[in-house]
Amino acid sequence: MNKKWEIYKTDEEKIKKITRKYGINRILAKIILNRGVKEFDIDNFLYPKRDNFYNPYLMPDMEKAISRIIEAINKKEKVIVYGDYDVDGITSICVIKKYLEDRGLKVDYYIPNRLIEGYGLNKAAIDKILSDNYTLMITVDCGISGIDEVNYANSLGVDVIITDHHEPGNNLPNAIAVVDAKRKDSKYPFNQLAGVGVAFKLIHALNLELNLDPKEFLKYLDIVCIGTISDIVPLFDENRVISSLGLKLVNQTKNIGLKSLFKSMGYNKLDASSISFGVAPRINACGRMGFEKEAMELFLTDNIVESERITRNLNEYNKKRQEIEKKIYDDVLQKAKKEREKDCIILGSDNWHHGIIGIVSSKITEKFYKPSILICFENNIGKGSGRSIEGFDLYKTVSSCSDSLDNFGGHEMAVGVTIKKEKFSIFKNEIEKYVAKSDIKKILPVIKIDAQIELKNINLKLAESLAVLEPYGANYKKPLFLIRNLKISSITTLSSGKHLKMVLKDREYVISAVGFGKGEFADEYQIGDKVDIVGNIDINEYKSYKTIQIIVQDMKASSQMI
Repeated sequence: MNKKWEIYKTDEEKIKKITRKYGINRILAKIILNRGVKEFDIDNFLYPKRDNFYNPYLMPDMEKAISRIIEAINKKEKVIVYGDYDVDGITSICVIKKYLEDRGLKVDYYIPNRLIEGYGLNKAAIDKILSDNYTLMITVDCGISGIDEVNYANSLGVDVIITDHHEPGNNLPNAIAVVDAKRKDSKYPFNQLAGVGVAFKLIHALNLELNLDPKEFLKYLDIVCIGTISDIVPLFDENRVISSLGLKLVNQTKNIGLKSLFKSMGYNKLDASSISFGVAPRINACGRMGFEKEAMELFLTDNIVESERITRNLNEYNKKRQEIEKKIYDDVLQKAKKEREKDCIILGSDNWHHGIIGIVSSKITEKFYKPSILICFENNIGKGSGRSIEGFDLYKTVSSCSDSLDNFGGHEMAVGVTIKKEKFSIFKNEIEKYVAKSDIKKILPVIKIDAQIELKNINLKLAESLAVLEPYGANYKKPLFLIRNLKISSITTLSSGKHLKMVLKDREYVISAVGFGKGEFADEYQIGDKVDIVGNIDINEYKSYKTIQIIVQDMKASSQMI
């Protein structure tokens, strides 16, 4: 698919000023400005410190939440933490449970089963909580939409504190406290924290109230970092502080379960990438496959033998998830190819796994650059997940065609739906008609390029200077560079045609290039062709020997213009 290339335009005088002031190279200064970092905040951006954490009491209802928790501590109440089944929810539970137990409270947890209960609060779970004589329930990564469920808990005598990071509706639940920086009345300077980030601010505030050493809450930054990176929230502002400081603890974590999991993954370096592609899929696989409690127990165990057993299970669940995902993806791919003329992909089947179709929807949308909604039917009830492309509001689209749905939710880029099987064809037709009338055909994928650079200027010193920009994540991507007029010296594919491998030249300068998932370019280009490359500068390290390579994101014949 043809993609539009756009190079950031940056004020040269600002670049020179920042270069002189901070003693960094021009490329680094340009990237920092490209990322929207204000000049007064560059030092904090480059060198995050724990002093950069905001006052947790700026969060709405934080004082009310802390007051009720202090009461629970003083009265030795039974407390339960109710969370989601993904990495964000599980790490949130872990942080609050461990911190409160260190304060002498008995704290249990509840995670709804994704396949049976679905997301969020439910009345059956609240009944169980009441039967076990819990008097305080703290929600993490959920609860902001649980108005009826909170009222039900109140009627049974269970107090509720909500900590969440999702968008609130017009009305808030009638809880003791609703701690969410996305509330309209919030004065908190940053509203893009993950659920575990909000949980972290709760223990931050409690630590201040109890006048404890800061290490008592900061020691959980490894767990908070993993939840933050895994939840794909933007890694800037306070999330950058969490991820930067947290990664230092991740690499020396004392958590027995994490150590076991890291060891099993075989990564040479524990960074944002290894968390996103190594840790997160393994933990999320538990929830997707219906074994959410095992992921939780991995974070909580202090037993090495137990941690190794759970790690083996997590790896097995992830392997099974990958097998199911591939089978569904291949099936969806064949069906989608038959509907190439349509502007969106709406498909359903009795043979898919509704815990996994969200991943497949993401991949299908990425491949075809079209919105997609995939629905899995079980007992004539369909549960589906949808993903969109930048610039097209899928939530608005589904909202306008929702008469045939039992339920739906989400946001511009992702939705979840519930529908009766007999109404699927009506829903499919309505969505297809709506999208066909939109301007979606005018939306082209755009690659934002940080700088054009010559091959002769790409070296180890430049690559190492870029390390200060890490960690990368959502809305804060690894820098992209444009290198023009390169001659292909060799070109081949790896992994049965899946990946691309090249050697590129510009006069006497030579560099290796790898394109993951870009094997199709080997059919378009051959040795001797001149190409323009957009990619990341990467350090390839083998046995302590470092070489520079380009990770190809896109390429065009050199005669083409941006």
